[in-house]
Amino acid sequence: MDMSLKSIISMLRDQLKPVPNRKPSKAIPYLKLALADQPQPEGIQVTWFGHSAFLLEIEGKRLLFDPMFGDAPSPPPGSYFTGKRFSGGLPLAAADFPAIDAVIQSHDHFDHLHEGTVRKLKDKAGRFIVPLGVGKRLRKWGVDPAKIAELDWGDELHLAGLTLACMPARHFSGRGLFDRNSTLWCSWAVLGKKSRAFFSGDGGYGPHFKEIGAKYGPFDVTLMECGQYDERWAAIHMMPEETVQAHLDVQGDLLIPVHWGAFMLAYHAWTDPVERAVKAAQAKGVRIATPQIGETVSVGRDVDHPAAPWWRD
Repeated sequence: MDMSLKSIISMLRDQLKPVPNRKPSKAIPYLKLALADQPQPEGIQVTWFGHSAFLLEIEGKRLLFDPMFGDAPSPPPGSYFTGKRFSGGLPLAAADFPAIDAVIQSHDHFDHLHEGTVRKLKDKAGRFIVPLGVGKRLRKWGVDPAKIAELDWGDELHLAGLTLACMPARHFSGRGLFDRNSTLWCSWAVLGKKSRAFFSGDGGYGPHFKEIGAKYGPFDVTLMECGQYDERWAAIHMMPEETVQAHLDVQGDLLIPVHWGAFMLAYHAWTDPVERAVKAAQAKGVRIATPQIGETVSVGRDVDHPAAPWWRD
């Protein structure tokens, strides 16, 4: 992530010049979500909240990943440049969630770990499962230390019939000027008795995806980072074509691109990630789902998955 002066100057220049379609011309649609007290007893369902926040219902358990439900992906003054959430609201407010089995974080960046959301979920979640060092953030915000589990790469945690494996990612961490890489970042493999899911977290493309696939694949569904990329930071964010290749590397069946559709963090058009991912998936024969925010995807070979290009409207 060390950048030359030339790269920094070019980024400042890009920040000031207008980029066509960098954000939607109006608030993008979302579907309201009503959760029953109990999740589906079998199989997998995924509900995307925009960016990398999603609810994974797997074999009767509810896992909420990277629940950043705030309006902006960074505090002031950064929020003046990133703007606010593209959608006019969220499918379900943090305060309205029923009990969930666990909140799971990939790393501590502001666009993934949100203090206000954590405070509203701290009494609803049975566990908070995070990479090493992130627990100190949660304890500061009032989460019961007994609920927090911190994992290193390669560690596994057993949760009510599921196995959660903390796996590598090529990224970085930190929430301030002086705490860079003071906590760990990761991807997650979720293994049930009959179902398997993978979440890439944030990170650049690399050989770790094939290693994860060899150890834990195949996966019924992958949620892969797809957005906020740029050639200048390609080491820590994948291009959409790499998103599709990473899905193949981990031996995924259905691909759901995430890390797009919520915030203006890079300089590409807001629809560029999904357009390029769909094109790459079609070229490689990959099954890809493109749900609206709040739309639940039922995962399985015998069920239809949302594929309409809703963002073009």
